[in-house]
Amino acid sequence: MMKKRKNLGDIGNSALFLGPTLLFFSMTVLIPFAYGLFLTFNKMDTPADPVQFAGLLNYISAINDQEFWKSMWLTVRFVVATVFFVNLVGFGLAYLVTSGLRIQNTLRTAYFTPNLIGGLVLGYIWQFIFVQSLPALGTKLGISWLELGWLGDPTMAFWSLVIVTIWQTSGYMMIIFIAGLISVPKELIEAAKIDGAGPLKRLLNVTLPLMVPSFVVTVFLSLKNAFMVYDLNFALTAGGPYGTTKMVSMHVVNKAFIESNYGTGQAEAIILFIIVAIVTGVQVYTSKKMEVQA
Repeated sequence: MMKKRKNLGDIGNSALFLGPTLLFFSMTVLIPFAYGLFLTFNKMDTPADPVQFAGLLNYISAINDQEFWKSMWLTVRFVVATVFFVNLVGFGLAYLVTSGLRIQNTLRTAYFTPNLIGGLVLGYIWQFIFVQSLPALGTKLGISWLELGWLGDPTMAFWSLVIVTIWQTSGYMMIIFIAGLISVPKELIEAAKIDGAGPLKRLLNVTLPLMVPSFVVTVFLSLKNAFMVYDLNFALTAGGPYGTTKMVSMHVVNKAFIESNYGTGQAEAIILFIIVAIVTGVQVYTSKKMEVQA
């Protein structure tokens, strides 16, 4: 009897502890996702219109939407560029601030600070830099490529997005890499030194193989963030010039809320979700197989 009461008490405590979390998760994730999935099978031009069953027509429209796939291809290019450079710069910063410099704590704070700035604010700040500051500096110094309007050229506008993304998120990845670098056993580093391995060989043959778990996390986060980028894209370029920097998330939002095509927009969002889930799932699976036990 006492054991039964204890079990019931444990269940009650677990429910009390997990209940609010599950309720919040359901209200913010599960219920909106289920409602969005419901919308993909129905036609509704405005929120006031009655819902009409449309079957797979929204998915067919999404698949036939050339602008959707154009923005998807642009996003893939953006993902490749940002994931590579964000992780490269993030690891480089982490390696720098764990190398024993006297000001390494100050550097950690300085490098992490951009991540605390919201995407919209960051976009407007860098918009001023690209449109006003850099051209003025280029004119003063006589540097022709700086004088150009960065956000008025499709190629330069794209790389402006890449640069700002790297600047913003590298500091966050740095924190994860710092934890990984600290966890590398010092005995292995000392043993490699005794064997005559130089700094580069120690980095390539000892440190990096043991850093794979950190790279699994950072690549996953940078992949997800790059595929889902919206606020920075909206604030910095608004998809311009002439829609040449409109990432897929912006296209989906515009399709649903600007064009009032909720069903097709939500179907495109589900397709995007599936693509991101597959890409990140494959990345995590393959990366896990590369992990090395210390």
